[in-house]
Amino acid sequence: MELYPHLKKNPKNKSDWLEALSELARYLRSPEGCPWDRERTSREFAVFVKEEVEEYIEAIDGGEVEHIQEEFGDCLFTLLASAAALEDEGRFSWEAALRQTHEKMIRRHGHVFGEKRALTPEAAVEAWDKVKKEEKKRRK
Repeated sequence: MELYPHLKKNPKNKSDWLEALSELARYLRSPEGCPWDRERTSREFAVFVKEEVEEYIEAIDGGEVEHIQEEFGDCLFTLLASAAALEDEGRFSWEAALRQTHEKMIRRHGHVFGEKRALTPEAAVEAWDKVKKEEKKRRK
């Protein structure tokens, strides 16, 4: 594989490929990158995410593996592009976003990681909703 300017090494695993896509999103916003990408805001990319998710759902419904993978990649890359724009806007930290999401998923899955386990899908949804409601109260 050719090494492009945004690559530090040839990607070999999932983590490497995620880093490569993230670096590509940043590179496209750089002076050496794409003028169109450079002018897009985080919000504009977020709107594109919405469109890409619709295409992803259609691909899942269609069942063709190659198409599903393509549309998943499009969704992921568009999210990465939005994150790159947010970084440029000074409104985003990868580490903080990933940490917050990890903590939130652990907290919302108290029925998995806590003492009281959910034994049915319905009990899991009930426990999730209870935690979510408590979080919303604290934000007000």
